[in-house]
Amino acid sequence: MRSRLVALALCLAAVACGSKNADDQQDQHVVTYDSTSIRLVTARDTQRLRVQLAVTPDQRTMGLMERHHLAEDAGMLFLFDSTQAPDAGFWMFRTRIPLDIAYLDSTGTIAAIKAMAPCTTELAAGCPTYNPGVPYRYALEVNSGYFQRHGVTVGSSVVPVDLAGARGRRTAPPPR
Repeated sequence: MRSRLVALALCLAAVACGSKNADDQQDQHVVTYDSTSIRLVTARDTQRLRVQLAVTPDQRTMGLMERHHLAEDAGMLFLFDSTQAPDAGFWMFRTRIPLDIAYLDSTGTIAAIKAMAPCTTELAAGCPTYNPGVPYRYALEVNSGYFQRHGVTVGSSVVPVDLAGARGRRTAPPPR
């Protein structure tokens, strides 16, 4: 348990040394993101995802806005400095693709999952907020239906794969 917490904390360190990722070459991003790989560990399988890291307030605000495509094995991992309240949710203003979001506790365990639909209103105030109903430290957005297709449920966990890989070196996954 402690090793997962340490490994997730290392994701923050990866931001300083990671490479820039252009997930979809056709989309123009105002904000740049570092990226890394993670493993989604379920009761029956493990899936590998390439994620962009949303660490700064600007990165978290922009998120996946204005994207028209997200690769099947890609997502965005939102990292917060402190635990977020159960009513501090996400919205889909200017987000063009349907997404699923998993809210993770400080150990990387998924505590809640929500399906989110694109918001087509012109004003942000018209978009619903997807509150997790549980405190969380991290949030993972992926394509709609990804979690269901891969058996990812509440209780599944997220583990960083190789933080140095973003710099082109391979390292062993952290111990579980």
